[in-house]
Amino acid sequence: MGKRIIVTGGSGKAGQHIIRYLLAQGHDVLNLDLVALPAEFSERVHTMIVDLADSGQVYCALSSHFHLTEPFREPVNLMPDAVIHMAGYSRNMIAADNETFRSNTMSTYNIIEAACKLNIKKIILASSITTYGVSYAEGDVEYPSFPVDEEVDANPMDTYAIAKVCGERVARGFARRFGRDIYVLRIGRIVAPEEYKEAMFESYVKEPEKWAVHAWAYTDARDLGKMCDLAVHKDGLGFQIFNAVNDEITNYAASSEGFLKKVLPNSPFTREMGAREAPVTNRKMKELLGFSQDHPWQKYYEA
Repeated sequence: MGKRIIVTGGSGKAGQHIIRYLLAQGHDVLNLDLVALPAEFSERVHTMIVDLADSGQVYCALSSHFHLTEPFREPVNLMPDAVIHMAGYSRNMIAADNETFRSNTMSTYNIIEAACKLNIKKIILASSITTYGVSYAEGDVEYPSFPVDEEVDANPMDTYAIAKVCGERVARGFARRFGRDIYVLRIGRIVAPEEYKEAMFESYVKEPEKWAVHAWAYTDARDLGKMCDLAVHKDGLGFQIFNAVNDEITNYAASSEGFLKKVLPNSPFTREMGAREAPVTNRKMKELLGFSQDHPWQKYYEA
């Protein structure tokens, strides 16, 4: 049975793929963003223009109707089943650091607080593997160990990732206070279908020594939709953090361990890795949410 789901930032690259997947599963979706969705969504998904850094706007939006009709025909005070919070500056240097921090932390806080106080039972937050402190580090920094699982210390030095860690801590506190399921997705570099044929992914495969900053991992935008859907359906886990990445390392190395020992010879291993397991591992998501990828990169990359 379909659920009522609010997606923030649904007009962006990842958001559109998430909404497309959710619609295919029979869910009813309301999009909160500063820009409208493309025309292909217009008949099925309403976009409400909301400044998520304004707590009043967030509270009103989360308690809104999903569809504009004349007259309104939805039941009164029907709360969403889940909120998927994807909105925010997607990296450093889109805006000044203080604005990135202000907007990303306040929007996340406002979504969590309003959802909890409105008794919305499920909150899913977009975080990032940049929280592990390598992607936007000052100078060359190595991962402390492999595989990188959710127990590895999140210790970034850049504003974007620090804001993500702040959001994770807010989520943990509110999940404890209100007894909510709040699942944090630490997302890798999101790859849309057309991007497998572009220069960055070719460089992933042919020049892998350059891509420690992305941890030789990726997140297919369509599989991210599946991850969100699985998180919506899985109840009772409380506060959880998941590495939301696909299964395999983004090059043709014979084995992940062999490749990592070659490019990072001083990095220790905390367990034996799967033959082609991504250095940022999604094992927890597989075990707790039942995730299985539908879009391995080899299916789309043309050598």
